[in-house]
Amino acid sequence: QVQFVESGGGSVHLGGSLRLSCVGSGSVFERYDAGWYRQAPGSQREMVGTISSVGIPSYGNSVKGRFTISRDNAKRSVYLEMNNLTPEDTAVYYCHGRNIDTSREYWGQGTQVTVSV
Repeated sequence: QVQFVESGGGSVHLGGSLRLSCVGSGSVFERYDAGWYRQAPGSQREMVGTISSVGIPSYGNSVKGRFTISRDNAKRSVYLEMNNLTPEDTAVYYCHGRNIDTSREYWGQGTQVTVSV
């Protein structure tokens, strides 16, 4: 069974930093594009950052220059380094994986990030 499990959420003040981690299991991690999405109350889920199976990153406009996505295939992990956080970054953050061979998609259970002034 393929699973993606997030960790690292929490509460920080304006301008703070957090690092989210996501570990994949149950399949060959290198065969997955991975990414982070977030959803705030009353809002649609939005893309934060994605990283292809070969390590090419892309970012949502609202986080460019502040967030960095990376992956370590040996650790079956994808990371999201978040800096200069603002209250607008408050949301549940979800890890996402898409198998590049089958296009099947998987979501983690989510981790809460709360930024206060």
